[in-house]
Amino acid sequence: MPTVSEGIDRFLADPRAFLNGGPMGVLAHGASCDRNFTHVVDGMLQAGLPLTSIFSPEHGLFGAAQDMEGVHSSSYRGLPVISLYGDSVESLSPNAAHLQDLKWLVIDLRDVGSRYYTYVWTALMAARQALSAGCKVLMLDRVNILGGETMEGNLVKEGFFSFVGYRSVPVRHALTGAELVGVFLRAEEGLSLTDFHVVPVQGWDRSLWFDQCGMPFILPSPNMPTLDTAVVYPGMCLLEGTNLSEGRGTTRPFEIFGAPFVNGDQLVKELGDVDGAVLRPLVFKPTFQKWAGEVCGGAQIHVTSRDRFRSWEFALRIVATVARLWPTEFAWREKAYEFVRDVPAFDLLCGDPRYREYIEAGKDLSALLEEDSVPRADWFDQVADSLLY
Repeated sequence: MPTVSEGIDRFLADPRAFLNGGPMGVLAHGASCDRNFTHVVDGMLQAGLPLTSIFSPEHGLFGAAQDMEGVHSSSYRGLPVISLYGDSVESLSPNAAHLQDLKWLVIDLRDVGSRYYTYVWTALMAARQALSAGCKVLMLDRVNILGGETMEGNLVKEGFFSFVGYRSVPVRHALTGAELVGVFLRAEEGLSLTDFHVVPVQGWDRSLWFDQCGMPFILPSPNMPTLDTAVVYPGMCLLEGTNLSEGRGTTRPFEIFGAPFVNGDQLVKELGDVDGAVLRPLVFKPTFQKWAGEVCGGAQIHVTSRDRFRSWEFALRIVATVARLWPTEFAWREKAYEFVRDVPAFDLLCGDPRYREYIEAGKDLSALLEEDSVPRADWFDQVADSLLY
């Protein structure tokens, strides 16, 4: 197994080798720990760095809040914790008052390689605001836990950008957090990257999955407990835009799915063989969120070959099949989603309304999937200036 050191490991080994002067702020969450489980906040304080403020993304500093639950600002170790996920779109980014006294903003957030996962967008917004305010940024890079070679899905279309697709990237984008942030900082007109610094990962190449790197997995959000969850997430997050349970309120979120009106045996039979995975019919009872306390029929995804399994296409097949088999019970989410009220959640997740429209019309998705698939060579040519590995 290769020896991989993420940015956090290199930084906490000698913080003053990367930073000088102060005061400093840090954007972090519960998984912002090195391989010895030292949290970045504690490591910076132990090193005597002039840390004066902490910023936290969705779910809060230690991941106690559920998805789309506004988090209030608080304190930790005697320092203010400024929430960047409150009750409005404006709360998603630090303002000038938060940044005016800072010389450095350190960013350390574990991403999971999918455009829906909001941490990388929080990192981008915070870095952009900091640089605009004259504050230097030090981003501690981390591996893409799904590896950096395989892509899935389409690009977000104009008019469908949101916090689950803030910029036009593939669903499974194959980049590290610092690479992705670098792509869109470079695209900002008039923004100088002279003060944007990255502590890159050492020992990682794009072929490596997280569990091939010899590091402990710390869940980065309440419903991302394992690498197995992350493998199915690029597709199964689509169920958030429907009335199907995506398994929140169970011990295997995103791997378990269904609803009270679903017959798991019938669904699995209709879906047929799944390349790289086996579907097992089951019943389950979520303890919170969709269908809480109700017995649901559905299935669990058991991935047998993560190199072959493609979650994006598979999840679209699930939604299309359920909509066909149970047309009167199936429904799209109608409530506001990630602060957006005038666009269906499913369209935001897909970044394109045609997927919902095809499913509603009972049309085969194959041609649309082929048309929208982003060639790997084209994507890597587009982001070439920001690639670090």
